[in-house]
Amino acid sequence: MLGKVKKLGKKTLVITGNYAVAYAAKSARVEVVAAYPITPQTSIVEKIAEFVETGLMNAKYIRVESEHSAMAACVGASAAGARAFTATSSQGLAYMHEMLHWAARARLPIVMAVVNRAMATPWNIWSDHQDSMSQRDTGWIQFYASNNQEAYDTVIQAYRLCEDEDIYLPAFICLDAFILSHTSMPVTIHDEEDVDKFLPKYEARHWKLDVDNPVTNGNIVTPDHYYEMSWSMDESMRYVKKKFPEICEEYKELFGQWHGVFTKGYKIDDAEYVIIAPGTLFEESCVAVDMLRENNVPIGALKLRVYRPFPSEDIISVARKCKMLITLDRALSYGFNGPIFNDVRSAIYGETGTPVFGYAVGLGGRDVTFNDISSIVRDATLKLEKGLHSSFVYYGLKVGEK
Repeated sequence: MLGKVKKLGKKTLVITGNYAVAYAAKSARVEVVAAYPITPQTSIVEKIAEFVETGLMNAKYIRVESEHSAMAACVGASAAGARAFTATSSQGLAYMHEMLHWAARARLPIVMAVVNRAMATPWNIWSDHQDSMSQRDTGWIQFYASNNQEAYDTVIQAYRLCEDEDIYLPAFICLDAFILSHTSMPVTIHDEEDVDKFLPKYEARHWKLDVDNPVTNGNIVTPDHYYEMSWSMDESMRYVKKKFPEICEEYKELFGQWHGVFTKGYKIDDAEYVIIAPGTLFEESCVAVDMLRENNVPIGALKLRVYRPFPSEDIISVARKCKMLITLDRALSYGFNGPIFNDVRSAIYGETGTPVFGYAVGLGGRDVTFNDISSIVRDATLKLEKGLHSSFVYYGLKVGEK
């Protein structure tokens, strides 16, 4: 455990979520940045370019011709032993898909900001989680930030986690397009010398490209070896559940910031109904909880901060204490409901018979307010009173409207 720094060097800036991520890359002393623009991520790499150009950040800035190349550049940089970073959105993330598997299976601790944006077609630049949740099986750790401070802190925490010698997996830091990416909030930025105490220089211990000690990676292997490597990735993902709580406590001790670990509860201790939501949907849910409690509705909210590895233990613990779970999905698993809804039901199966009611919300950036969430809670409560046990519906569907 780290000792507390007596005098932390820090400053508070009112900045967008994108700028918070850029400052985090600087604070983490990222060494290689692969940059390719895409709305609404572009201002992340633009701000980093400014840091590099003015000498405020000592990093190699690589302007590539596509998102696929951006991830390929990060793979090469990380394989050579450098701390690598990039950022993308939507179609850009989809274009990276091949290299996402490569980065994870090569066990490279790359951190990437994903500014969540709807997938085409039709073209849409607003917030939607389809892009990142479609990549949930690539072997990347997935974080969802609910505010700009959390986006900044999680980038730094993610490097510490990913570079652990028992993990060596890459991570997404997801933040909602425009709701966070282009909205300004106060963010505390820490001096790099203080961050160094939490996040030491990256030293590749797994393997790295070295002309003096050449190795081969990515060659053809037999089915037996491939099978064992897949098992090893899954074991490392599960080890995240042991390591990340320690990292969060250490960060809190040093910097005073706390965003929960895998989840974070809001008024759930005495809650009979609990809303489960990622990112800014959680923040809006907290407002709905306060409003509903004024009308004596025993409701609470649980932030899904980490989506992979899925925090089954936290979900089960909450489910055992309440009468109903309500999930909010800003993505779809077409033909099989919403990803969070499906994962929550799977997690509690055989552990508790708590009813789960799921709602698709905010697809394509449609606004989701605390009034909407309050209406969802009332709808779920009526279903529970009717004896229903589970359902998944589209909230606010405007069928037939032109």
